[in-house]
Amino acid sequence: MIDQLRALYRKHRGIVLYLVFGGLTTVVNYAVYWLLTRIIPLPMVAANLLAWAAAVAFAYVTNRRYVFESAVQGAAAILREAGSFVAARVFSGLLDTALMVVLVQWLHINDMLAKLAISVLVIIVNYILSKWLVFRKKKA
Repeated sequence: MIDQLRALYRKHRGIVLYLVFGGLTTVVNYAVYWLLTRIIPLPMVAANLLAWAAAVAFAYVTNRRYVFESAVQGAAAILREAGSFVAARVFSGLLDTALMVVLVQWLHINDMLAKLAISVLVIIVNYILSKWLVFRKKKA
């Protein structure tokens, strides 16, 4: 049984690590938001934007190092990679918002159910964009 779990982990290591660090990214987002709204206190929108930025920064570092094991070196190349990562996250954030408007405001679907379904889609989109655009392996 343990050997089967190890083999399964080795086969799907990237996805498992992506989900683990994605969960931690969510924790960072919520913790920073809570800190900024309850301790500082900042207005909700400002706190949400700063929490999103902190979560994206955390996600970039962990995805680069642990999930996709990026070999990109040099300041310019790392800035390009980070810029691509942020652009992908902005895209998925806009997709998230647009789908919420369509499902909740136009189709009158429960907002929590819509958010859950959209979150699954956004996680998949973020993984695909990260794997195939941001952290793709260059052929030698």
